[in-house]
Amino acid sequence: MTAALDVAMSTKAWPFEEARRLLKRYENAPPEKGYVLFETGYGPSGLPHIGTFGEVLRTTMVRRAFEVISDIPTKLICFSDDLDGMRKVPGNVPNQDKLADYLQMPLTSVPDPFGTHDSFGDHNNAMLQRFLDTFGFEYEFYSARTFYRSGQFDEVLLRCAERYDDLMKIMLKSLREERRESYSIFLPMHPETGHVLYVPMKHVDAAEGTVTFDDEQGREWTVPVTGGQVKLQWKPDFGARWAALGVDFEMYGKEHATNEKIYDAICRTLGQRPPEHFSYEFFLDGKGQKISKTSGNGISIDEWLSYASTESLSYFMYQKPKTAKRLYFDVIPRAVDEYHQQLRAYPGQNDAGQLANPVYHIHAGDVPESTMVVPFAMLLNLASVSGAKDKDALWGFIRRYAPGASPETHAQLDEAAGFAVRYFNDFVKPNRVFRAPEARERAALEDLKARLTVWDGAADAEELQSMVFAVGKEHGFEPLRDWFKALYEVLLGASQGPRFGGFIALYGVDETLELIDQALDGRLGA
Repeated sequence: MTAALDVAMSTKAWPFEEARRLLKRYENAPPEKGYVLFETGYGPSGLPHIGTFGEVLRTTMVRRAFEVISDIPTKLICFSDDLDGMRKVPGNVPNQDKLADYLQMPLTSVPDPFGTHDSFGDHNNAMLQRFLDTFGFEYEFYSARTFYRSGQFDEVLLRCAERYDDLMKIMLKSLREERRESYSIFLPMHPETGHVLYVPMKHVDAAEGTVTFDDEQGREWTVPVTGGQVKLQWKPDFGARWAALGVDFEMYGKEHATNEKIYDAICRTLGQRPPEHFSYEFFLDGKGQKISKTSGNGISIDEWLSYASTESLSYFMYQKPKTAKRLYFDVIPRAVDEYHQQLRAYPGQNDAGQLANPVYHIHAGDVPESTMVVPFAMLLNLASVSGAKDKDALWGFIRRYAPGASPETHAQLDEAAGFAVRYFNDFVKPNRVFRAPEARERAALEDLKARLTVWDGAADAEELQSMVFAVGKEHGFEPLRDWFKALYEVLLGASQGPRFGGFIALYGVDETLELIDQALDGRLGA
């Protein structure tokens, strides 16, 4: 075992922990199908949200870690349950009135409210694949409609008919008494209307592979379980899909954790070993509520990518997957800057440190260099005080601060400058609240102004920070963070801000003097 592999087998980075657990599954012999299969599931009942993306990203991280410690080939499937019936009209789509007549129709039979695809299910599938392709994921997309209707699922569906009673026993134990009377693992498609029917089975003929049921009008029908004539309820579908495909690893949100034993039992009853599981915590919106596809709360993938890079989103997703996290616009600046902090740290770390660094997993070990010589938070403040309308205006300050930087040589910084202007105008500017300095703060600002007026040294961020620090100490700010908080609130209209010495170095000494004058004269608040 090489030294690097030895480190990979002992690191506590969660993708490697999951990969090692998965490797034990085949410690005696490799999989008969020739590869280890990772799966992610998606229900296109609403627009794909950022949690769906996170599931694919995190699964990909485990897959890549597995490929480091094992030479068994791998595959990743993204499975869309697009044959599911539409239970309610999503609240975040146009033309909602046109969808009301299609309740209980398969999502791939519901008209696309956006008018761009053959169906609502097709629209959401395409939207998800676009997101996944943007991030360069390697995956195979499976549609339940195709999976059921093509015959790929027929063998397992026939086995479900053969073992119907055993599967029903598993499910009935988990249901309320009133639900048991009408429950069946099979959901037939009505031969005339196409509706997904939630009705009990009058008879299941294992030999013929058919089910008999009454529709809502009391008419009796007999249809085959194969060829897309029926689908499975979502819990049996989970376990049956694992059995049909031979899934080895699947992660899902904690709302599925209570059903894990049911999924596993279904899979075992159908003759296959359940996969390894990983349950992650919810993402929460700005109000602390769980994000949902049908309500459309929280931040979307497109919205994040309007204000920051794909890598910053991947960084946010990597962090603490078993902890519920608030996912809203205000987490973006910190994610950007922390991602670049980790990029800068990576080259100087040993093997163990690099494997524990999020950027290793974001970039599959091929970690780029950071060219962000100015933090994103600083760019936001620069946009604020300069009134920049576009990133070109910011580059006038950046070039003076870092003469060797240019949009051509520092592409990450150039992209971030554009994002910063957009983010400032959309989120920071509308919420800025400047206040007048109190007496002690005014005296300290006058002192800071006097020292900057006679400053004849280079615009060195650390030296300027020491000078700002000294002013706060001499004017009795205790704790000293009250002094910096005052600077932010009086000069920037915010309660938090950058290292102020670095801000002066970037914005310029003369420009900072003018900013202080405006604050002392009451012009900023006005």
